[in-house]
Amino acid sequence: MNPSELQNLNDYSPSSTTIKFNHPIPLIRGPIPTSYRDSPSSGAHVLAFRSPDSWASAYKACQSKITDQCEGGARVGCAIAASEKCKPPWWRNLIGGAKLEDLKERERCEEREMEECMSSAKEKCVGFASNKCWRPFNDARIVVTKDKVERLVVKKLASLVSLPESSKWVGLIGDVVSEIDVTNQRASELLAGDVKYEWFFSAKLEKQ
Repeated sequence: MNPSELQNLNDYSPSSTTIKFNHPIPLIRGPIPTSYRDSPSSGAHVLAFRSPDSWASAYKACQSKITDQCEGGARVGCAIAASEKCKPPWWRNLIGGAKLEDLKERERCEEREMEECMSSAKEKCVGFASNKCWRPFNDARIVVTKDKVERLVVKKLASLVSLPESSKWVGLIGDVVSEIDVTNQRASELLAGDVKYEWFFSAKLEKQ
């Protein structure tokens, strides 16, 4: 055996004994403590996006991936359909087979059919991806920061105090103050009135 190979057998240096793994893919959602709003069946923790921006980024990635997969499948189907539609009639071989001009015409025909088919498929794929992603992201939980909760509580208390009869709001103060314990909200509750994310909710209205 080569002496250098014998030496390598006794090499216990970090560079020779350490196995390098790829960095783990970061979680798009993380566990956070539940609040009084959450169902007891949820347990002590629920999964939530860390911010509205991370929620929006994940939604767009979901829509993009499903659209790409849909278009990939549609491309295969369109190619088969175009080839079938543009193939020469069965009797062409009986009169001498295909000529060069016939082959060129078939190629042009397949290009036209393919382009028309994919144009229609892309529009349908965008709608399909949006439908698949919209509901889970509409119901997804997003972390609510403490300062946002405090602003929400102050706003609600101010609206209660403005009521003409104190008897109507005194009993509700406890419910409003309990909002301080909120740790998360669903996207449909947290972002529905935010103009920054109206593109998400308006997309659903268009499909309806």
